[in-house]
Amino acid sequence: MSTLAVLGCMWGDEAKAKVVDYLGGLADYVVRFQGGSNAGHTIHHAGQKYVFHSVPSGILYPNSKCVIAAGVVIDPVSLLNEMDALTKLGIQFEGRLFIDERAGLVLPLHQELDSSAEAGLGANKIGTTQRGIGPAYADHTARVGLRMADLLYPDWLSSRLEALYKHHKRELDPALVQKLLQIKTRLEPFICKADNLLQEAYLEDKYILFEGAQGSLLDVSFGTYPYVTSSNTISGGICTGCGIPPRMINKILGVYKAYSTRVGEGPFPTELFDATGDRIRIQGNEFGSTTGRPRRIGWFDAFAAAYTARINGLDSIAVTLLDVLSGLPELKICTGYWIGERKLTAFPSHPMELQAVVPEYLSLPGWDADLSDCRKLNKLPKAARDYLEVIQDLVERPLELVSVGPDRSQTIAIKS
Repeated sequence: MSTLAVLGCMWGDEAKAKVVDYLGGLADYVVRFQGGSNAGHTIHHAGQKYVFHSVPSGILYPNSKCVIAAGVVIDPVSLLNEMDALTKLGIQFEGRLFIDERAGLVLPLHQELDSSAEAGLGANKIGTTQRGIGPAYADHTARVGLRMADLLYPDWLSSRLEALYKHHKRELDPALVQKLLQIKTRLEPFICKADNLLQEAYLEDKYILFEGAQGSLLDVSFGTYPYVTSSNTISGGICTGCGIPPRMINKILGVYKAYSTRVGEGPFPTELFDATGDRIRIQGNEFGSTTGRPRRIGWFDAFAAAYTARINGLDSIAVTLLDVLSGLPELKICTGYWIGERKLTAFPSHPMELQAVVPEYLSLPGWDADLSDCRKLNKLPKAARDYLEVIQDLVERPLELVSVGPDRSQTIAIKS
């Protein structure tokens, strides 16, 4: 295996970065292929907390090179702030960070458009992070957006900015051009053609790890539209985001939280509105690393999980935050959806249908033990092992990793 994709397979926040960090020690390249600074990847290691938004989390390994591919949209100010913060923690970027010249730019205009659009939707709001990601992708599709390489050509940059602001019927502040040119001097050394870089690395049998952002149920095409992100978060997005063929993806690992969470608006069939949900939220510290918003909590949804396993072509799965469920007397797993007398055979694609479903549950006993020191599957309580086995059977993919705490070391690897 020379390439591995690690994808979040629900509504995001599945602790993908923890899994990438655990597997990334041997990676020659770690690649972000979509999304923007609306992503929030948190890693705990050796008592230090690291939060990533645009920089691939593989940057923590000094021998890994990190790539921000063409499918990502980049807020250059946010990126530089993130790099500065990581530099203070001892992270080196020279010769290690590569940014595709075709990656789109997120500008202050996009953040303004994002906020005003959300406000204008009122009760129908999407619940975005208001980081400007959606408007940036929209401008890219409309062919009025700017890309990283535009920073290298001052006259072209100025004319493209004028056209962009005219498109949105806004007045361009000339100071923005100068600010972007100043940013260019810092980012220029990192700009490259990432597709060439990755294809050459693949031919040299380098280990490439693709790091997904957000989750499969937020995919702009196959997620719970319109309550989704603005990019393709599923495995197919790797090819379009990086400029590589499907045959270059050798293995796909899907990450699922041991329970379900969601941020923002949209249907959530297994959502909990009781003390159990509050307890899981507090025990799991379920507050967004990007927005700080409390996450919505629900039981594990195996019906939705099986759907995302299929559309991603998963080879295996990882289950994270299993330790959070310790102390609950009873656990539930959603095994299917009903609408009236009809049991659904496929995951709903329309929000009106999804919000009407009644989940079918399997109840399982909980466990009281602290799992944080477990490093082998057989050291887990029997109830915890049974819970994992049910997930594995319902999702129909083999279990490869189990996370029992935030630190890199708190991981159980399951030998196939």
